Formats: sequence, structure tokens, C-alpha cells
Amino acid sequence: MAKVKDSILTRAAAKLAPISQETALEQDRPVTLLAPSTDADAAERPGFALRWRAWRRPLTTLVILLVGWELIGRYVLTNPLFFAPLSQVALSAIELWRTGELQTHIWVSFSELVEGVAVAIIFGVAAGVGIGISQRTREYVEVYITALYATPLVAVTPLLILWLGIGVVSKAAVVFLTAVFPILINTASGVRATDAQLIEVAQSFCATRRQIITKVMLPASVPFMLTGIRLGIGRGIVGVVVGELFGARAGLGYLIFTAGQTFDVPALFVGILTLAIMGVGLTLAAELVERRALRWRRPVSMD
Repeated sequence: MAKVKDSILTRAAAKLAPISQETALEQDRPVTLLAPSTDADAAERPGFALRWRAWRRPLTTLVILLVGWELIGRYVLTNPLFFAPLSQVALSAIELWRTGELQTHIWVSFSELVEGVAVAIIFGVAAGVGIGISQRTREYVEVYITALYATPLVAVTPLLILWLGIGVVSKAAVVFLTAVFPILINTASGVRATDAQLIEVAQSFCATRRQIITKVMLPASVPFMLTGIRLGIGRGIVGVVVGELFGARAGLGYLIFTAGQTFDVPALFVGILTLAIMGVGLTLAAELVERRALRWRRPVSMD
């Protein structure tokens, strides 16, 4: 037994000897300061790679689309009454900007969009919360909200212009009607989708009805609410165009309508592209607010 025990100890000491020697060497090594990070090191960081990929992919798609647009306009659809290459659209935009006409149209449409969407957010969030927390209110108005949401605004716009005139107010009313229902419906859905266990926990701590609404239901409905706002912005841009097509003195929709009537295809594309850029900018701003407000959410990706 003694010999077996001695052999086991000998083997263990042999295995531990290199480790102890390495540890001793590490203790004798001088302490070195970390070298400052360079741009190459920053490029290898995961955050930098993700941000670069997030910009690189849409920019690659944009370049392909713009080059394809120019080639199609020059070699495929060469009739100027049906299509225009990107270079002609750019020249038309420069000319409209030089005369000041494009700035006027942008300002009018942007004013109508901001006013209509702002009122839609205030009313849609308030009404959505009321409908979401009250079963009785939902039973009274849900059918009519669905009916109004399904009603095409093309049928309502002439009536609004007749009531409110051809100024900014009627166009803002059209934008309000197009943007309010996505916000209202998503907010109400978010309030109703609040986890019942969270409400039960709040009730177990003797929380009042007001505290449950403000501390539990409203924070839980924020993702739905912000999604509704993003959808409302997109629909609001459609409302701007619809309102300005029926009666207006200025605006991007008015520019599109007059350019189409005079077969000015480059100017028509200028109006369409400006509306698209406006929509992308406002949507990106809403996404930025959503990211800041929902930092606790982990993004899901299958890439």
C-alpha cells in the first residue's frame, strides 16, 4: 500500500510541476501597460462591425437601384413621356430648387404632415388607452372604428375640402384621419396584451386602478404604441398626397399632379422622391426614439 501511495503522489507531483513552474514564471514577468487601441482594433469590435453592416447593406442596395434606374431610362424606356433617367430627374430637382418652387412645396407638405400626425398621436394614444382598459367602451366604439379604418379616404377627402377649404387645415385633417387609426388600434392592442401576472402582482401590493394603468399597462403598451406611430407616419404621407391631389395651391402632391398633367416626368419623379425621402427620414427618427425608449429589448435576428 505504501508503494502504491508513493507512486500516486509521484505522478501527481509530476503533473503539477509544469503548472507551478509556469505560475512562477508568470509571477516574475514584468507588468506591461495595454497599448492604446488603434483604428484597426476598433474596426474589429463587434459593435463597429454591426454598425458598418447596418449602413453598408442599404447603401449597396441604393447604389444598385440608382444605377439600374439610369440604365433603364437611357437604354430601355427611352420615351420621355413615360420615364426619365436619374440624371434628368436630378437636373429637374436642381432647377426647381434654384427657383425656390421645391422649397415651397416641401414646406407646405411637411407642415401638413407634422400637424396631422401630431394630433393623431395625441388623440390616438388617449383613445387607444381608453378603449384598451375599458371593455364597455370597446363594445360601444370598436365596430365603428373598424368601419372608419376600412373606409377609403378618397371618398372622404372632397367632403373635408368642402368643409375646411383648400388650405393647410383640410390637408392636416386628411393626414389625421389616415394616421390616427394605426396608432389607436395598436395602442389598444398593447394595453389589452398586458401580461395578466403583472396586473395580479400589482393588485397583490394593493395598487390602485390608476397606478395599474400608469405603472403597468402603459409601459407594457409602449412597443405597440411606437409601432403604431411608425405606421401612422407612413399612412400620413399618403394622406398628404391624397389631400393635395383634390385641391391645393402648393405641396408635393400638387407638384406631382401638375407635373403629370403637363407630362413633365422628371418633375413628377422629383415630387415622388422627395416624399420618399421625407418618409424615410421621419421613420428613422421614430425608430431612433423606439430604440432609446426600449433599450431593455434584445433584438432578434436569425442571421
